[in-house]
Order: sequence, then C-alpha cells, then structure tokens
Amino acid sequence: PKPIKPTMRRIVIVMIGVLWANAMAAKSFELKSPSGEVSVTVDIGEQIRYSVYGGGKPLLTDSSLALCLREGTLGDKPHLTGHKASPVNRTFRPVVAFKFEEIRDRCNMLRLDFRGGWAVEFRAYDDGMAYRFVTALGHDIEVLSEKVAIRFPNDYTAVVQQPGGFKTAYEEPYSLIETNGWKPGDPMSVLPVLIDTRQGYKLLLSESALSDYPCMFLEGDGANGMKGTFPKVPLAYEESGDRSMRILQEADYIARTKGTRAFPWRYFVIAKDDGQLIENTMTARLAEQQAIADASWIEPGQVSWEFWNAASPYGPDVDFVAGFNTATYKYYIDFAAEYGIPYIIMDEGWARSTRDPYTPNPAVDVHELIRYGREKGVGIILWMTWLVVENHFEMFEELSKWGVKGVKIDFMDRSDQWMVNYYERVAAEAARHKMVVAFHGSFKPAGLEYKYPNVLAYEGVRGMENMGGCTPANSVWFPFIRNAVGPMDYTPGAMLSMQPESYCGNRPNAASIGTRAYQMALFVLFETGLQMLADNPTLYYRNDECTRFISRVPVTWDETRALKAVAGKFAVVAKRKGDKWYVGAINGSNEGIELEIPLDFLTPGKNYTMTGFEDGINAFRQAMDYRKTQRRVDSTGKATLKIARNGGWAAVIE
Repeated sequence: PKPIKPTMRRIVIVMIGVLWANAMAAKSFELKSPSGEVSVTVDIGEQIRYSVYGGGKPLLTDSSLALCLREGTLGDKPHLTGHKASPVNRTFRPVVAFKFEEIRDRCNMLRLDFRGGWAVEFRAYDDGMAYRFVTALGHDIEVLSEKVAIRFPNDYTAVVQQPGGFKTAYEEPYSLIETNGWKPGDPMSVLPVLIDTRQGYKLLLSESALSDYPCMFLEGDGANGMKGTFPKVPLAYEESGDRSMRILQEADYIARTKGTRAFPWRYFVIAKDDGQLIENTMTARLAEQQAIADASWIEPGQVSWEFWNAASPYGPDVDFVAGFNTATYKYYIDFAAEYGIPYIIMDEGWARSTRDPYTPNPAVDVHELIRYGREKGVGIILWMTWLVVENHFEMFEELSKWGVKGVKIDFMDRSDQWMVNYYERVAAEAARHKMVVAFHGSFKPAGLEYKYPNVLAYEGVRGMENMGGCTPANSVWFPFIRNAVGPMDYTPGAMLSMQPESYCGNRPNAASIGTRAYQMALFVLFETGLQMLADNPTLYYRNDECTRFISRVPVTWDETRALKAVAGKFAVVAKRKGDKWYVGAINGSNEGIELEIPLDFLTPGKNYTMTGFEDGINAFRQAMDYRKTQRRVDSTGKATLKIARNGGWAAVIE
C-alpha cells in the first residue's frame, strides 16, 4: 500500500479526533427507579434532553433544560466530563409531620458533570422524577433565564391557575386546558400544575429547595408542551400604600446569586392512582437541610381567628360591645382555652396603624392580652403586612420580649428573587427569637418549611376568605394539587353552611358553600401547621358537639392514607395520630354520591368506636343538616358513606 502523505495523515487524525469528540459529546443514559416503575432517559448532544416513562409508557418526551447565564448557557453544546450513578436511601423525621412522622427518601440518582464547572442531577423515584442544576463557578453569576421545556407525546389535560401576571397571591380558581391548545401569549400558570396523561398516569409538577431564586411559572409553547418563565429581579420601586411596593424598574436577569450552589429541584410526582398525589412527600424529600439546630420549641396547633367573622361574638354571655378591643380578644382567649386551642390570631385592627408594629390600637391592650393568654395557656400570634415587617425588621426581638408566639405576614403577592429571599430572612429571624410564622398573600410552599420548620402555614390558595368565590367544586382539587405540595391555610370551620344557589354569606354572619359535614371533614383533609377555626365563638358554643370534634383533630400526623380518591371529584382520606384514626371525605360535585370504604387500615383483632358526622337526609338543600352517629367497628368491616352534593363525612375511630 502507498504511504499516507503528511497532509493526508493530519486530515485523518483530525477526522478521527472529530469523530471521537462527537462520540464523547453524544451520550445516552437510562435511569430507573428502585422498582423500575419510573425510568428517565437522558440524551446529551447539542442540548440536554430527557424523556420520562411510567410502566414503559412515554409520559414526557424530548424535553430539554438549560441555565442561561450572562457569560454563556449551561446546556448549550455541553461537554460531558464524567457521570456517576448512585442510590439514595434514607429516612428522616420532619419536625412538623404534615403527612407522616417518618419519611423514606428512596431513589436512584444520576449526576452528569460538564466542562466548565457545572452538573445536572436527575433522580428517579417510584412515584416521580426530579432534576436540578449544580454549579461550582467560584464567582457570583447573573441568571438571565432558565430553560424548562416540557414536551408531551400526546394531548394531555392540565389543571392550572392562571393569573394576569407575576403579581399574584395564587388564589385564582382552577381551570382545565388542553395542552395542545395552550399557546404563547395565553395566560401563564402558577405552580403546582396537575397533568392528566389520559393513559393511566397523572403528573404533578412543582419545585423544591427554592432559595435565592424566583418561583417558576409555566406557559404554553404552542406545540403541545409547556415552558418555564420567571419574574425578573426588581431594581427600583416605591412604596404603594401600606402593604405593597410598585416596581419601577426590572433587571434583565431573574437572579443574581452565588456561582457555587445547587439550584431548585424541578419535580414531577407520577401517580397511577389519584390517592398517590395526596400521600406524596416529594417537596419534603427534596427540601434543603434543616437550618434550626434546636427546633423543640416549635408547636404546631389550631388557632381561633377573629377576622373572618368580624370579631362579633354575641349572646347572653357577651356583656361588652364586640369588636377589635380587649374585652373581645379575652372572649376569644377564653373560647380557645375552653376547647384546648393553643393560639389566637389578632388580625388587622390590633395596631393603631398598619405601618407601625409598636403602637397598639388604644382599644386593644396587647400586653394585658398576652398576660391573660399566658395565664389561660393560649399564645398570641400577631398579623402585619410584609412591608411593615421589612421596614421594622428589628421588631422580632421586641415582639419576642412582649411574649408574642408568632406572626402572620400578609400581602407579599410576589414571587421574584428578592421576595423569595424575604421569606427566608423572615423565617430565620423569627426562628432566632423562637417565633412561628404563617405567610398570607403568599406563593405556594417549596421547601422552606423544612429548612425552617417554624414556618407552619402558607395561604397561596383560594380559601374561605374568598367567601362566595370558594366552592367545593374548586376546593376538591386542593388535596391533589395545592395541598399536595405543602401546608395550606384555607381557614375552614364555618358553622353557617349553604348550598351555592342560596349563598348569602357576608360578614359578620359569614357563611360557607358546602354542608356542615363538608366543613368538618376539611379539618381532617387539609394539611397545615396552624389550622384555623375561622368562625365566631358564639356559633361554636352553640354547635358544641361539632366544635368538640374539630378542635380535637390533630394538625400533625403519624400516617396518611388516601382510601378512595378521584382528582376533581371526591377524596376520602384516613389519618392516624397515635392509636386514633380520623377519616375525612368531601364531594366536589353537584350530585350526591355513595362510597363504601374498607376499614382494613385498623389494627386486626382490635375493636374500635367510630364516631361520625354525616350529611343529613336534607343536606342537599339545607346544608346545615347533619347527623352524628356512633358504632363499633373493626378491621374486617366497611363504612358506607352517603355524601350529599357539596357534602362531606368525618369521623374519629378510637
């Protein structure tokens, strides 16, 4: 054979090098969950693309991700330098057990390292998947955008909340859209989003370990997919009234942050049965490590609340003019003490001005109320706007000296990086002074409540404060979507109940849509570390047997089981605390239903008494109608639930 000329040799070497480089660049990986139920394939070429399968069925296909920095895009023509697959198998006990006293975090993980000091981590769980970026860049960075491109192999149905922009309190009602019809320019959605694949699986999309970064929103891409979008960093703003800021100028980036860090997890819960959505603990499993060394002082519990009922007790035992005054608050403290409720909230009206957290309303002797509450075993939580907290951040030390047990902070209505950091600053400062926190006017939970477990509640929901705009047809989605990602302050407990066609609930005689048994079931179904009793103590006293039931429902649980559930229609959930089981069921439809549930979750060989509250025979029209029942049961038996339209069923088994 003829010798190869030097020029030709160089060409061959270059071609071999190019082919070798392309072979190194184009890589495919498969990651399976421990049982093999869920699998993720990752393809690395010009971009990083992934597909997700459930039971071998494609659920997401050809989805892609990237992190766009000022200095370049991580994920654009990536050069793989190494990879590592490893199992994760740990158990932990959350300080505040919203679902389970012990959570098992078991999955398989794939870490892909790329030239330039960054990586992407994927996790495959038996009930979902997640991924995140990890960077080690050694200098601060500006994130211009993040590419979250989700593609579906078929037309799916998405259940979304669509605000008019990034300024939102996450209180929009749910709507159903077809994914192939969600076009650019259509209203975006907040997280979480529920997706029905129509092939036996539902997907719940949200995020966890959110820190120093904005919340993600989703919008349609016009090609049967979704893409992430994020609020930009505000640069200039001015105060607008006493509870908000008007943003005057925004940056061209969504975050300025450390270059060495882990970014938020993007996750999908993958459920073959709708009850798995209710039982999932994905936010907790992916949350950051706890930042409070000693959390023994944190006490979740129920709260008596005056705002929804306009501080208006009345009757022969009320010999004072009711309102936002010392005598009325003492009445609420007495009510809380009577029923073993550990807190009252003093909402807007306790201070002379919402701009000043140090000067009480002259009619409200806060220091006397704190003293009186301490004597009765009832702690005081004070409401204030986020802006007054920001302008008086030193107030945590002062309020702690007063003896205040916690704060309820309201009207944030934003999700940009600055505001996400505000939540964490509040949580850390409140923890330093051993105070609990409830966020209202807030975004959804995304893991901060595990890093700082003194964060006991978020609103971020279309709850009972929406009065006639809060319907069982919308609220029945919450166990599957909003409450499935974290604690939710819905403010239940109405004693005046109406069917929608007869609703006329205005303060002070506030009412709810749904039956009395429906309201009682919400205390079992809805998870939060601060569960409100939103109604008037006068009505609670007059409905003592109902009040004694709901005031004894725990707010933390050893075990949660979804017994029967269809997203958007009905949910039956059993929860255990010690050796007692509580069961709650709600019906979101305008027609009555009958369900039979086995009691095989009870300990075999043990007899129990089941005390139940069910819709009365006329509850379909007169929503106040209910019946209290009691019978002996064991693990071999069943319970038949006859639930009226917009109705419910609640029981304790002990």
